[in-house]
Amino acid sequence: MSRPEQELAAALAAETPIPRDADGPVFAEPWQAQAFAMVVALQNRGVITAGEWAQALGAEIREAVAAGGCRDGSDYYERWSAALERLLVAKGLASPAGLAERAAAWSRAADATPHGQPIRLENDPQR
Repeated sequence: MSRPEQELAAALAAETPIPRDADGPVFAEPWQAQAFAMVVALQNRGVITAGEWAQALGAEIREAVAAGGCRDGSDYYERWSAALERLLVAKGLASPAGLAERAAAWSRAADATPHGQPIRLENDPQR
């Protein structure tokens, strides 16, 4: 990571802290760890650079804070997920319509899944 990218990452960490404990980042929900892992995998495959990611996440956080969003870090992974979606659309790897349809499919799957069971996309009644 270049010096400007390091400075941006440090500034973002100070502005909206990543939930962590002594062992590193803490995830309150499995989806948060999955979103984190997707970004790491995309960086490892060279699909996105650390700089692109820092810029996308920074912009998302700044917009959320400017709109009155949470400043204590509790919405960090919502911002992470939104930044990932925006970056995928900007790079032509996903479309807004495709993302909206996938979100709707997950919602339908969640509604159709019995309590206590894992939510699977196969549970979407429209699938």
